[in-house]
Amino acid sequence: MSAPFVARPRSDAVRVRGENERRDASARPASAVRGGDAIAAGAGQGIAAVPAARGSAPPEIAPEWWDGRGGAWVPERFAAREEAPDADPVGAATDPRAPRRTPPREPGGVEEPARRVPEERHPVLAPLAAYLDDPEVTDLFVNGAAGLFVDRGAGALAAREWRATEEEVRDLAVSLIGLGGRHIDDAAPCVDVRLEGGIRVHAVLPPVAPDGTVISIRVPRGDLLRLDDLKRAGMFDETMQRRLGDAISGRANLLVAGAAGAGKTTLLAALLAEAPAHERIVTIEDVAELRIAHPHHVRLEARQPNIEGTGGIGLARLVREALRMRPDRLVVGECRGDEVRELLSALNTGHDGGAGTVHANSLRDVATRLEALGALAGLDDRALARQAASAIGLVLHVERGADGARRIAGAGRPVVDGTGRLAIEEERWNAE
Repeated sequence: MSAPFVARPRSDAVRVRGENERRDASARPASAVRGGDAIAAGAGQGIAAVPAARGSAPPEIAPEWWDGRGGAWVPERFAAREEAPDADPVGAATDPRAPRRTPPREPGGVEEPARRVPEERHPVLAPLAAYLDDPEVTDLFVNGAAGLFVDRGAGALAAREWRATEEEVRDLAVSLIGLGGRHIDDAAPCVDVRLEGGIRVHAVLPPVAPDGTVISIRVPRGDLLRLDDLKRAGMFDETMQRRLGDAISGRANLLVAGAAGAGKTTLLAALLAEAPAHERIVTIEDVAELRIAHPHHVRLEARQPNIEGTGGIGLARLVREALRMRPDRLVVGECRGDEVRELLSALNTGHDGGAGTVHANSLRDVATRLEALGALAGLDDRALARQAASAIGLVLHVERGADGARRIAGAGRPVVDGTGRLAIEEERWNAE
């Protein structure tokens, strides 16, 4: 397969020509510079440059994806057609305010809630659209020119049909991060963003990544999972499901632990979906990933500093701001720094039903991890132990097996041991 896209910086001559054409375009009627018909809905395996009306790039398309003459990158399978099916009116495909059209369901067809709708993909995502629209895909990894690896729940496997040079992968990384409203370059080579639909993108540029640009993409499911769905998937049995339901109805403060990709966010979202509809859930995340099937869910997301190093808003401040929003349930998507101090303080002052996640290798290691986070927040071991034992009612540890299945591997509650330090007392859930 040929390279999935080509998006190289323009030469000075082409850049000057593009500027001249944009000046000419400004003198023409607005109808003469509309280029929305150049971008078709959907996505394919390859990308082709399709001519469009001249003019400057629409605001939602990164400049490096626009050739200055109206060219835009769109899937080859639509470029090859004489007419795209169900095409939007001119300009609608590139206008974010335009309503999106859903193709009619065939008579007798069955709707698949987990299927991802290709018509909603932004043109920047076109090189990856075939994988993003696959409901079985959970993660995508682009390792520079070494290729693309796709995880469909059984581990990351190489996509042999994918071909891209290092320059093309870097261009893709810059465009993806720009689509998320952030900036990546040599001065800021590691960036994490959230795209529309909950897709999470992390990119690292050389020389921090010495073998080439690395892009890691977490792909959310198309549907919102409940505890029943996770039980059917084998994450826990019926006895455990009843215990989880009791924890939510009893407004126990929960901490979900596990390694990266183990299913912490998925389990937490399913648990919070069981909360009564009249409760107000406020979630705080570094990159907003939690998607909860609940009618009153307020999301707060941290903000990185700008290039001058100002304007950043961290999780610790967002926790303090959230306390002024009268949450019935306060949730920190992932505790990784001094925000653990604010979370424990909030859960110790009457905010029951809260929750959070933390990275830990095992249930026993949760205590060690919390002590490390407490040290970042200025809490010594004994102060952290008393805070955690008082604030957290239930700790769940999830793991991903060699077969790719996610399971609850253990549960317990924080206690203060004989030395005054934090420990996790394991519960036996399978006993009635």
